[in-house]
Amino acid sequence: MEKKRKLFCEISPTTYAIALQKQIITRHIKNWLGKERWAKRRQEERLPVVVYSSSNNMIKRGPGIDLQLQLNKADNIRLACSRMNGLIVNPGETFSFWRLVGKTSIKNGFKPGRVIVNGQLVAGVGGGLCNLANTINLLVMHSPMTITELHHHSDALAPDPNGKRVPYSAGTSVNYNFVDYRFRNDTEQPVQLCAWCEGDELKTELRTTQEFPWEYRITEEGHHFHKEDNGHYYRISKIYLETLDRHSGEVLERKLQRDNRSRVMFDPALLPEDQIK
Repeated sequence: MEKKRKLFCEISPTTYAIALQKQIITRHIKNWLGKERWAKRRQEERLPVVVYSSSNNMIKRGPGIDLQLQLNKADNIRLACSRMNGLIVNPGETFSFWRLVGKTSIKNGFKPGRVIVNGQLVAGVGGGLCNLANTINLLVMHSPMTITELHHHSDALAPDPNGKRVPYSAGTSVNYNFVDYRFRNDTEQPVQLCAWCEGDELKTELRTTQEFPWEYRITEEGHHFHKEDNGHYYRISKIYLETLDRHSGEVLERKLQRDNRSRVMFDPALLPEDQIK
């Protein structure tokens, strides 16, 4: 069998760094030439209506998990939250994760956390910010905002907390600055993103001035784990987003959001036996 040829970025750490810088410069040029109206104004006063809120613990503990990297991740998230908390996204404006957070460097206060490089979990400066991006995505999915840029990575980075599966609780990827998370406000009223930390808890809210006429629900079908011929285990499922009429509860739309095939990035021995097929 012919050996698979390596990509330029896979040859060595040096070629990876070169490829990374090329992508960063290319995105800077695209941003400069683009016509987006960026959301950038923040205010302390909260808009009155909560569209959706979320709370999750930033620190994962368990076999094979480096606790220091988890603590660093939490510090990275706290720093990123301080740069976007209270952001107002007016009608026609676009939210960009990286335009708010900035470059993830030691100089800018970020620490090494877990990142995915060439399909492997390794330590990297700014690691763990995918957790924040994913939480913001959950808020946005429960609103009529328009997602304009979204990248997936595996949503099987660690065992499900207490064995309970929460669809879309992970899996949104960000990497400065070319792997961004963006959404646009195509409604006629402003929304406000609130993101802050209380101890080890990440708290987020999406707020607005008056209730939208719709509610949203994430559902999942066919969830299980499967060992493939390459020896790796994968999380398999289909994840849907339902749009409901707020007053009647009628399902107005049901749309497939992700045909999920995520490689398990933790010890397969920790997988629930009744979920392996």
